[in-house]
Amino acid sequence: MRMNEGVEWAVHSCLNLAWLGEDRAVPAAKLAAFYELPAAYMNKQLQALARAGIVTSTSGPRGGFRLARPPEKITLMDVVAAIEGSEEAFRCTEIRHRGGSGSGSAVSGRGDTPCAIHTSMRKAELAWRRELASQSIADIAATVDEHSPAAAERVRRWFGDTRT
Repeated sequence: MRMNEGVEWAVHSCLNLAWLGEDRAVPAAKLAAFYELPAAYMNKQLQALARAGIVTSTSGPRGGFRLARPPEKITLMDVVAAIEGSEEAFRCTEIRHRGGSGSGSAVSGRGDTPCAIHTSMRKAELAWRRELASQSIADIAATVDEHSPAAAERVRRWFGDTRT
C-alpha cells in the first residue's frame, strides 16, 4: 500500500502543532518552511485536515492552523483518511466470474460465495486501519520524546524565532 507524501507532511504538521500548544496558530507557509516544502501544497494538506475536523484555521495577521482536538484524540487513521480518503485500498471487480474462470474455479467458488482474494485483502486492510487507529498524535509525540528528548523544544524554538 502506498500513501502520498501529503500524509507524511500532515502527520509531521500535526505533531508540530501538538508541541506548539493549542493557543498558537501557525501559518501554512511557516509549517512548510520548517521542512522546506512548497507552501501551496502544504496548505492543501492542511485544508484537508481542516475539512476532517483535525485542525482549525483562523484568518488574519495572527491566523494560521492549530489542532482542533487534543493530540490524544487524533489518530494516524484520522490523518490518513483526511489526506487519502476512506475508500478501500483494494477493489475487487469480480474477475473470477469472467472468461474461463467463470465456471467455478478454486478461486472463484460458487457465484454466491465471497471472493477469497477480496476477503483476504479486506482482512489485511482492516488490520492496517486498526493499527493506525490505535496510535494517536500524542503516542507519536511520546515516542519521539523518548528517542529524541530535545525535538519538541527545537520545534518550539524554531517556530518562536522565525518569521515566514
